Amino acid sequence: MADSHAEEIGHRMFEDPIWEDFDRGSVDTDELIDHYCGLYPEDSATIKRMILEGERMMVRRDTLWKRIEELKESGFKIFIMSNYSEFLFKKHTEPIPFMDKLDGMVVSYEVHMLKPEPGIYEHILKKYSLVPEECLFFDDRQENVDAAIKMGIQSVQVTSEEMLVKELEKL
Repeated sequence: MADSHAEEIGHRMFEDPIWEDFDRGSVDTDELIDHYCGLYPEDSATIKRMILEGERMMVRRDTLWKRIEELKESGFKIFIMSNYSEFLFKKHTEPIPFMDKLDGMVVSYEVHMLKPEPGIYEHILKKYSLVPEECLFFDDRQENVDAAIKMGIQSVQVTSEEMLVKELEKL
């Protein structure tokens, strides 16, 4: 199958509202697969592979991961707040070396909230006694950045891995 076709299938999947339910933890993996295969039966094999073999879709970001580890070693506290399903979060984070060194994390499937909903930002701030003005939030989606700014959190929209590495180097 051509990469462009798989990419197009991925866009259709991520734009469907059920994907947010999957990240929220209100739809399980089997329900998600059944939904998409029902909508796109001709692409069932690709859909199943994209979801069930999610670890193959994970992109290694060694330069970024190294920089995050360096920041942690120099005294920064590192937290993750992410929209992710339990199934894919575990597959995608297993190879990341600094996951066990995090100061904390809030993942949407655990709290049944998604960015940019205010509740998820309130949750991480309260859970870890964080002061919004002392935090710096990075996200690739402008609406998530805007929501963090409304909460008083300094925020930067990430447009590329290189851009993020440069921003982290400034710290």
